[in-house]
Amino acid sequence: MAEGRGVFIHELSYQECRQVLKRASVGRLGCARDNQPYVVPVHFNFNDTYIYGFTTLGQKVEWMRSNPLVCLEVDEIISDQQWTSIIIFGRYEELPDTPEYFEARAHAYEFLQKRAMWWEPAYMSQAHRDQPHSLVPIFYRIHVDSMTGHRATADVSEAVNGEQPPAIERGWLNKLLHPRELN
Repeated sequence: MAEGRGVFIHELSYQECRQVLKRASVGRLGCARDNQPYVVPVHFNFNDTYIYGFTTLGQKVEWMRSNPLVCLEVDEIISDQQWTSIIIFGRYEELPDTPEYFEARAHAYEFLQKRAMWWEPAYMSQAHRDQPHSLVPIFYRIHVDSMTGHRATADVSEAVNGEQPPAIERGWLNKLLHPRELN
């Protein structure tokens, strides 16, 4: 990093977060059961309302069935000074193979097919299991309740909507880490 330059982080608008989600196809899905968090990478597709996914029966499905509140984290990383991170809070909804969910399931299938090899992660993880009951394909969607995002850039002109950020005082990290020593 050049002398006098820093990494500037700013909050993304809801629309900017949606644009990142539309480009992304992999994220980290967080779920919890009995106060124990569990995070796993997942392939997905976003259509402005729902995040759609496909999997087979396993720990994440069992946990999301017992607690449908989930979190999805998505990154676009160019370098340690240029990245975007989105956090989505939402609710898991399984799309079972029943008449009631026929339309939603067909939409999920059609939408997921827009991504190459969308089914492969679930299939590959399944190849390493000995449980035939877990071969059942599971389509699901996550209703987006809220999302936030941040972007880091080393370019001052891209920092807060092109405005100059406030000057960073020399020694700010030392003050932050050792506030009592400086009084």
